Amino acid sequence: MAAQWDTSRYLSLFVSEATEHLDALGKELVRLEGGVTPEAIDSLFRHAHSVKGMAGSMGYDPTTALAHSVEDLFERVRSAPARFDRAVADLVLQAVDALGGHVKAANERKPFPDNTALIAQLKELTQSLRPGTTPLPSAPPANAPLLETAGGPESELPPRWLVTLRVATHSAQPGVRGFLAYKRLASLGNLFRCTPSLDEVKAGRLPGGTFAVELESTEPEAAVAKTVSQVADVELVSLTRVASAPPPPAPEETKGTEPEPRVVGQEPPRTVRVRTELLDEFLDLAGELMLATAGVREVGRSLQEELRGRLNETTDRLHGLVRGLHDKVMKARMTPVSVITDRLPRAARDIARRRGREIELILSGSEVELDRAIVDELSDPVLHLLRNAIDHGVEPPEERRMRGKPPRGTVKLSVKRASDRVLLEVEDDGRGMDVERLKALAVERGLLTAEAARDLPEREALMLSTAPGLSTAASVTDISGRGVGMDAVKKAVEAVGGTLEITSRRGLGTTFRLSLPLTVAMVNLLLVGLGDDVYGLPIAKVAGVVETTRASLAHSRDVPVLQFGASVVPARELSAVLEVPGRPHDVAAVSPFVVVDTDDGRVALAVDALLGQEEVVLKALTRPLDQVPGLAGVTVLGNGRPVFILDVARLERPNRLPAVGEA
Repeated sequence: MAAQWDTSRYLSLFVSEATEHLDALGKELVRLEGGVTPEAIDSLFRHAHSVKGMAGSMGYDPTTALAHSVEDLFERVRSAPARFDRAVADLVLQAVDALGGHVKAANERKPFPDNTALIAQLKELTQSLRPGTTPLPSAPPANAPLLETAGGPESELPPRWLVTLRVATHSAQPGVRGFLAYKRLASLGNLFRCTPSLDEVKAGRLPGGTFAVELESTEPEAAVAKTVSQVADVELVSLTRVASAPPPPAPEETKGTEPEPRVVGQEPPRTVRVRTELLDEFLDLAGELMLATAGVREVGRSLQEELRGRLNETTDRLHGLVRGLHDKVMKARMTPVSVITDRLPRAARDIARRRGREIELILSGSEVELDRAIVDELSDPVLHLLRNAIDHGVEPPEERRMRGKPPRGTVKLSVKRASDRVLLEVEDDGRGMDVERLKALAVERGLLTAEAARDLPEREALMLSTAPGLSTAASVTDISGRGVGMDAVKKAVEAVGGTLEITSRRGLGTTFRLSLPLTVAMVNLLLVGLGDDVYGLPIAKVAGVVETTRASLAHSRDVPVLQFGASVVPARELSAVLEVPGRPHDVAAVSPFVVVDTDDGRVALAVDALLGQEEVVLKALTRPLDQVPGLAGVTVLGNGRPVFILDVARLERPNRLPAVGEA
């Protein structure tokens, strides 16, 4: 009797890779509705074939049968492209969702759903797509010539071009732009001899901003130029025909897999999948090593000068090695935002169909990378912003025509780097937000007085939409409009150290702007003393420091204010805000005031002492401390002292904070 093959050890790999293929299927199906191309059909076929093959290897017969039906349909679409319409896309998307249910069931070790009826529909549709139009050209075999002509061996080879590209000097990410252009060219044929090497291109080390590759392709020159023009900050310098050389024999490839573009004379990059939990453990260990190194340095301060110098030299080297290790682990945790954005075209299509909207979704900057922990937390908030933009922002086609707008609305999602932050914006060209309606609802719910609402600036009035249960939606739908969600978006963004800003113009549209840190693991702190305690304020939230006496503070409506630049900001006692003991203060003595940015504007916090800046490893709080407002986390200094890191954005509103001198 044959031994059973234990596939349980490969379950996590199956779930991960199958999910990636299904996400790609959904994304490319939505794109395919804009026009059928041979390349798109081939790509869809490969994704379906890969899912079928993996399911067969795992022994998941129901999944294999369903994926096989989808694969057969794509095979038939190759010869009947004119019959691919919205109804076909709807049925295939339904099958993709069903396959997703199979993957989820496998992961949870539950019985697979019964999709007999769906498989029958797919087979019926496949049979109905009779080849009545000119068939689309199928992908050639791996070792077959791309162009067949009469003549000798040289004429059987496709043309080869020397493509020279230049990345703009102002590009914030030349390596990313260069590699993206390289990948786009790889979709046109085979690539050879990248100069400088592909690794140099990825690293952004481009002499004069230029690099060159040899492209073997049957595509015309115009197609190459168009492909390059689709990559921002990259231009085509020259396109020169070169003599073709017989390509080296290609290894036999498994049907259904998509090989990486290969460069002759260069080893292909090797990758391995690592569990995210293991990366988290690596990061914790690297953080502990950094803390231990700081502890060794602290001990060295008590040694004699000669010994201290030798120890510091060794400690500096150790610190550099540990920091390098920490940076490598952080780099391994970085994930492109495309993990989120790749799913949005399918979501936008479904929402628009259900709400009777015509939507064009424009995505840019998806290659920008963020810490995986931040990407994981942003998936639902970004999807919610997209839902709101389509459901409540963009008007129905008839209403847009009446307003003099094109019937098709536009939703843009852009991601870009800004120094040590990442800006993610969701913008629509819809009806905009009604600020006066928001104020009226806030007064009606008792969140504001009528006088406070009248004086509330527009920026703060728009943020009222993030208050729990406050919604201006005219109706409640199964998509949004219940007044829940925007508060969760704001909390999720702040939980990862980000901020949310809303701008809107009535009748023209709304923009949600998320400012996010690159990572949640490291943070630069300004250390301040309160009595015998030490606290950390994130440097990103510190606008400046002013040293003055309490007696010199001016007053506005009985509230102490501090002159900061050309404006004045309210002054508060940080010890009173945190309800911790501080030192007795002499109103005539000079004290430091730290001016910080909060959600409600700037405020000056009086502290007892400034203790310097330090880059530290952020550690999350556990219950019950994670429920305390105003605490973002904790760290440990080199001397072993724990320090709470304050979350300025979650402190109480400035008009509720105790003023300077209050208990």
